[in-house]
Amino acid sequence: MTKSKKLEFRPNDYVVYPAHGVGQIISIEEQDVAGFKLELFVISFEKDKMTLRVPTNKINESGLRSLSSPDVIEQAMKTLKGKAKVKRAMWSRRAQEYEQKINSGDLISIAEVVRDLHRTDDQREQSYSERQLYEAALERLTREVAAVSGGDEISAAKQVDEVLTSRAA
Repeated sequence: MTKSKKLEFRPNDYVVYPAHGVGQIISIEEQDVAGFKLELFVISFEKDKMTLRVPTNKINESGLRSLSSPDVIEQAMKTLKGKAKVKRAMWSRRAQEYEQKINSGDLISIAEVVRDLHRTDDQREQSYSERQLYEAALERLTREVAAVSGGDEISAAKQVDEVLTSRAA
């Protein structure tokens, strides 16, 4: 991998790490690991009070990516407007699929989970595990929408909520 490809991320950049969502690169540091110099991106996930160190040469395998483009955000919003697609498979199987979509880091897949698990007030209650998956997906989506628009999470949450409540029941 060429050096220029490796350092497409810089300190202060917002990035998306599939398993954790939106984080911010706070620095690039070198560490000695087993006698080798290793260059690492130090990524802060402030909301989760977590710091992750990802070797710069493992960016592709880790799935680390830049924030979605406004086009992708728009596509995700269109996805939210769609009709929920709920398979008739057992919940454990569906839950596994939802979890994979959330951790894929793919914004459209995350939006599909939000769409499929969203409940209006007059719909049946969600189970605890459904609610947890829904909230995890919603939080990932909202954080990325906020980071891309440069706004705060509250206005991003409102935006997502308006799209969800505007769709046909």
